[in-house]
Amino acid sequence: MTDRYAAFRALHRPGRPLLLPNAWDHASGAALAAAGYPAIGTTSLGVAAAGGKPDGTGATAAETLRLAALLVRLPVLVTVDVEAGFGDDPEEVARYVARLAAIGVVGINLEDGRPDGTLADPESVAATIAAVKARVPALFVNARTDTWWLRTPDPLGQALLRARAYRRAGADGVFVPGVTDPDPVRTLAARVDAPLNVLARPGGPGLDMLGRLGVARVSTGSLLFRAALAAVVGTAEAVRAGTDPGPDIPSYADVQAMTTTRRP
Repeated sequence: MTDRYAAFRALHRPGRPLLLPNAWDHASGAALAAAGYPAIGTTSLGVAAAGGKPDGTGATAAETLRLAALLVRLPVLVTVDVEAGFGDDPEEVARYVARLAAIGVVGINLEDGRPDGTLADPESVAATIAAVKARVPALFVNARTDTWWLRTPDPLGQALLRARAYRRAGADGVFVPGVTDPDPVRTLAARVDAPLNVLARPGGPGLDMLGRLGVARVSTGSLLFRAALAAVVGTAEAVRAGTDPGPDIPSYADVQAMTTTRRP
């Protein structure tokens, strides 16, 4: 596992960002692994919606653990979105994350947004990060701050304050979803003393531009899951209309082969 932790950490290169696609089940993870991505994350929205539950409420701890146990069998590095940690007690969160690490997960996302639309107290988030790092020191903790997502006043200033607090607690990376304007992205990359992760946004800066701004990781978040839902309906509509649903749909045999591939 030490080599896998190091391999994942090495993928975070400011200026040459890791594109991290996010899976919501074993099949989507297997397809991404087969496409050659060296690492994949999970999307909490996809995991929750697939299980008929709401996202961001801490309701999918069991589903997330089950999915992680499937994904780590694939020939790919796996990092897991644990929302706010599926608990309020830092030691409880750390025990849960240790279970993920024990099955082969190399990283987590831990967010400070709360279901009521507020931001958690940064000291409480920092305490959780510290507890996780004390229990699994090599695990890559990507601390997410939702200052842009939740439209807080002075989102840049708040993101920088929180990033510093999370870094002091031991966070390995900082994730700021929702920021797309080049100037604040450049400022965050320059002033956050850790790899900066941003979210891919249709119509926003592309991977090359984000690299030039200093970003080290770009996540797709729930985009792939939402695109898959659109593809499901679009394909059904094509069948109903009697038109060709497209040449790129994997065959039965393709899916069988992808989903039975195991990590060497």
